[in-house]
Amino acid sequence: MRELTQTVTEALLDPILARDPSGPRITYYDDATGARIELSALTLANWAAKTANLIRDEFGLTAGSRVAVLLPAHWQTAAVLLGCWWAGAEVVLEPDEDAELALVTKDRLEDVAAVAEVAVLSLDAMGSPVHDLPVGLTDFATAVRTHGDRFHPAGAGVALAGLPVAEVLDLARASAARQGFTADDRVLSEGSWTKPEELIDGLLAVWSAGSSLVQVVNADPEQRERRRSAERVTMTRVLPG
Repeated sequence: MRELTQTVTEALLDPILARDPSGPRITYYDDATGARIELSALTLANWAAKTANLIRDEFGLTAGSRVAVLLPAHWQTAAVLLGCWWAGAEVVLEPDEDAELALVTKDRLEDVAAVAEVAVLSLDAMGSPVHDLPVGLTDFATAVRTHGDRFHPAGAGVALAGLPVAEVLDLARASAARQGFTADDRVLSEGSWTKPEELIDGLLAVWSAGSSLVQVVNADPEQRERRRSAERVTMTRVLPG
């Protein structure tokens, strides 16, 4: 079966790229800063390819490697996750001494002190590097932009916290069905992605249905109705995060 050899990234993005490559796939808001960033499936795929190439070519990781992703719900996190899976890596969402690479923000460096390779993300909207980064650590924004925006995967296996690719996809599709997502939906979510079930319900389920995500952090409840109208939201997930 093709599904068993596909990565999570291919399974999620390929149908969307075939149907609507340029439409909004994730729209990110931070109500604390006023930031709004929107990415199409094509732009996400380019970011994911750059990340996958970075993982393989700069850090030397192969399919089956373990990557700790300690990042908040953010458009760059979505792209990083897709890149990890495209490279065939297993993603863990908590500190893990067995990880071969950690992708983190600067405030989480103590959590990955035992990991051999660490790339740090500023999560800056303009792609600025991390300031005053300790020697020996990689600035993600600087490193990733030098890599190609096409990637040829070399295998897939375990994808998320011990779950195989096929099981992650099954869980995402079941969650999408349970939540009633369809390819015509624009889903507003204020939830976090710090646990596998949160990531599956809040991100992967949306994309597995072909839906579009409006992800809000530091949500201002007074902005919710205006945003629903402005973004043409059809479904809302208001969760603690």
